[in-house]
Amino acid sequence: MSKTATKKATAPTAAHYGVILAPVITEKATNVTAHRQYTFRVATKATKPIIKSAIEALFNVKVTAVNTHNRQGKTKRFKGRVGFRSDVKFAIVTLAEGNTIDMQTGV
Repeated sequence: MSKTATKKATAPTAAHYGVILAPVITEKATNVTAHRQYTFRVATKATKPIIKSAIEALFNVKVTAVNTHNRQGKTKRFKGRVGFRSDVKFAIVTLAEGNTIDMQTGV
């Protein structure tokens, strides 16, 4: 495939919906949308190429970069009982020029 040829958009599948769990709607995540960066909670086993293909299929956009962050779960205590928060993986996705994702609407 040549560099000038455009990649054909693939239809979203159930696997794509299993990779992207939820958008992150925080003040920091909202501020970086001005730089075409969007933050999502993703499956802990998801890799960067899988995340890229899922975002491109679900939102019909062109992804230029994917950065991931694994947050380890904390130990919490409540009334003497020990509990654990689960591990979470985040993906910060950078889109190509002219592409946007509307985080207010559902997929």
